[in-house]
Amino acid sequence: MSDTPATGTASTDPERVLGRRRERVGPGGDPVAPAPVEAERPTGGDGVVLDCGWGRLVFGQTFADQSAVAAVLRSEAAGARDICIYLRDPHVLVSRLPDELFIDPSLTYRLRLPAGPAGPPADGEADALPGLRIRTLRDADDADAVNRIYARNGMVTAPVDVLVDNARTDRFLHLVAEDATGDLVGTITGVDHVAVFADPDNGASLWCLTVDFNTAPPGTGQALLTELTARLTERGRAFVDLSVLAENTGAIRLYERLGFYRTATLCVKRKNPINERLFLPATPQGYDLLNPYARIVADEAMRRGIRVEITDPEWGELRLSNGGRTIVTRESLSELTSAVAMSRCDDKRVTRRILTEAGLSVPRGRTATGDDADAAFLAEVGRVVVKPARGEQGNGITVGVRTPEALATAVALARGFCPDVLVEEMRDGEDLRVIVIDHEVVAAAVRRPAQVTGDGVHDIAELIERQSRRRAAATGGESRIPVDDMTRDVVAEAGYELRDVLPEGTVLAVRRTANLHTGGTIHDVTGELHPEIAEACVAASRALDIPVTGVDLLVPAPDRPEHVFIEANERPGLANHEPQPTAERFVDLLFPGTRAPQRLWSPAGAASSQA
Repeated sequence: MSDTPATGTASTDPERVLGRRRERVGPGGDPVAPAPVEAERPTGGDGVVLDCGWGRLVFGQTFADQSAVAAVLRSEAAGARDICIYLRDPHVLVSRLPDELFIDPSLTYRLRLPAGPAGPPADGEADALPGLRIRTLRDADDADAVNRIYARNGMVTAPVDVLVDNARTDRFLHLVAEDATGDLVGTITGVDHVAVFADPDNGASLWCLTVDFNTAPPGTGQALLTELTARLTERGRAFVDLSVLAENTGAIRLYERLGFYRTATLCVKRKNPINERLFLPATPQGYDLLNPYARIVADEAMRRGIRVEITDPEWGELRLSNGGRTIVTRESLSELTSAVAMSRCDDKRVTRRILTEAGLSVPRGRTATGDDADAAFLAEVGRVVVKPARGEQGNGITVGVRTPEALATAVALARGFCPDVLVEEMRDGEDLRVIVIDHEVVAAAVRRPAQVTGDGVHDIAELIERQSRRRAAATGGESRIPVDDMTRDVVAEAGYELRDVLPEGTVLAVRRTANLHTGGTIHDVTGELHPEIAEACVAASRALDIPVTGVDLLVPAPDRPEHVFIEANERPGLANHEPQPTAERFVDLLFPGTRAPQRLWSPAGAASSQA
């Protein structure tokens, strides 16, 4: 119900389940208002099933016959996950259908709600934390943002119209957390059992509590939970239940601290590709050691029935087999990328030369020689970026060099990572990463330097530490904000010191570069990408002759045509671009005969070109 990968399913009869309504038309063919919808009761009136968009809640206590429960779970739609809860003797049902059903390895917790009213403000919205507002889900834009948060957290998404329709009924309390910029950074769904099926126990349940770990301030999840329980208390509900994976010890500690206690309730699910990790006897050896960039490939392959052997977990190396085809990968790098193509991306000077010869735009630049020619180039262009000719993860890069003294220092720093150093004209603009797979744009995202938002309480050093912990948690330890001389310089340039308390709502950048490994964040702009940029990125992939690449550009805005190429990455991090289907398209490239599992919701499509 909370913190587990979200659930989801669709009914086999779209008109029978809450939110799955066909548009009705009148005699003239014009749409008419949809009829009121209610929770589904399977044929014969036995049992209650509620469509949540990501799947159906099957209320087991409303069924007189376990065979009817089995029939409902068997009708689960592709790409969805149903959950049967409160079923009497669930182990008996599973024992009868062990090849189809399983007991979910989660724990159920309950919170007793106070008898007195403790509802939200009269306007139905609440300020939970400084700069954070909790409110109800309102429209399709909200639902789309919720799906993006679901996808970033590996959860099953839901059709937008179903989420919106459900939020307008008294059966659901679908809340969202909105930050000071108006972006949604968290979500929680409550189901009122009394409104659904006149629950004699006067209960409720909690589902899909999750936050955007890139942007949500600390305490967002607890604020959502507190607001939901307050609204259920206002309705007079006696308790609220939730389910959490037994391995999620951090969430369990939080719930127990808030007064939740264990109950003996078990959930039953159908064996499907989405649930595979929960019912397989064991994941491949070394799976738990994979970083997010290798794990997303392994997960997508396993969902398709492709055999996954982890040959070097710390290196992220996999051997994938299907039929008579076997391919070795390291994250998004595979045997399909030639050594020549890889070397073209490995040396930024070679990348620049190839792209220039292909007629693509790159900033002016030169290889550092350590003499007056470097200073002359700086004087000519005004500002430069100094970077190792070979390297990754932002190591050794200095941005915004303006003086000959700073240039000499930056070149010396870069040479600590590679003896060859590139001095490049600094161009203003947003840092854009575009993922091109099989010469088609699959995802685009703007990368922004690490930043913190003031709350009027914590000093800047504490804000950085809290944000760094959240970035590390969101990326499996891959992204942290270092507190070094660069961080101190950036803070000082903004007129602050690390011990200063940042005013509430003030946003402060604390790094110059947008590299994800130093705390930068990534923001999906696939649906906004200008067609000319997409075409140029495809042209770059063809010039480099590389099947999978992440090309980096500077742009005034992703929806404008102006751009310059900075570099190309032969092993881009696919996990950074969810909810875009980067892993799906990568496995399509490796095993074109397989098919990705159906999605119930898709993000804005890429403005791709296959020229």
